[in-house]
Amino acid sequence: MRNHWLPRTRDGRLALVLFGALLVLAEPPAVYLLGNRIHPFILGMPFLYAYLLVVYLALVGVMVWALRRGL
Repeated sequence: MRNHWLPRTRDGRLALVLFGALLVLAEPPAVYLLGNRIHPFILGMPFLYAYLLVVYLALVGVMVWALRRGL
C-alpha cells in the first residue's frame, strides 16, 4: 500500500512544490530578507503587508486549485 502523504500525480507534486516554496516565502528568514520594508506604500499599505498579502493569497490559490483538481 502506498503512502497517502506522497502525491501520486504530476499535478499533486506541482501543488506540493508550489505550496512549499510559497510557504518558505512567508516564513521569517525570507520575510526579513525580502519583505522587511515599510516604504514604498502599495495601495495604501506598507510594503511588508502587501508582500505578505500576495504570498498568503497565492498560498490560498494553490490550495483551492488542488481542491478543485481533486488532489
